[in-house]
Amino acid sequence: QRSLSSEKEIVLDNVDFDASGKYSCEVSADAPMFQTASTSGILYVVDLPESGPDIEGGQPRYRIGDWVNVSCTSRNSLPAAQLAWYINGEKADKQYLTSYPEEEHHNSLRSSKLGLMFKVHQKHFKHNDLKLKCTATISTVYWKSNEESVQGSGLSAHSSPVSESRGRTSAATSHISGTGSRLSVNISPLGFSALLLLLFHHRQIRL
Repeated sequence: QRSLSSEKEIVLDNVDFDASGKYSCEVSADAPMFQTASTSGILYVVDLPESGPDIEGGQPRYRIGDWVNVSCTSRNSLPAAQLAWYINGEKADKQYLTSYPEEEHHNSLRSSKLGLMFKVHQKHFKHNDLKLKCTATISTVYWKSNEESVQGSGLSAHSSPVSESRGRTSAATSHISGTGSRLSVNISPLGFSALLLLLFHHRQIRL
């Protein structure tokens, strides 16, 4: 959009996935040097999930010797979110995990799912709590989690959703903010940074 673009900033409206690709910037010096410098960066357009990850299959109580068999799902994003399980704040062993194929929807968005299964031992109760947390991440710009906690010796349970969105990336002169589907690329003689773009549902983006 010409009205918002300048010699240091390019603004693109109605950004979609086709805007992903390699962008270059060239800077030329005036006389008498007439030197030219150029650099480039990769721009990715992503669509974030509308909600955090869901935990399914949890039981209202667990006792020593019971089996935990739960799954975590992050829905409708592009690319699919990367999932991870934590037991009492520690990353779960790979032997406890079950990976499922990504599910592709008609609108090209994807859902990811990761299972967790293990036998409950006394060591799994920290301060009389057994906490299961699933995190969903997309690169460095999106992070959300959901946590279930079994109180005491497994006599009761409650869920505690925890969520956080990271919407900033630092590289040379770039940042992400705003709402909608507008892309603004900041250009500087020190370098061109169009590294990562966030495409929110019904929000504007500015890089």
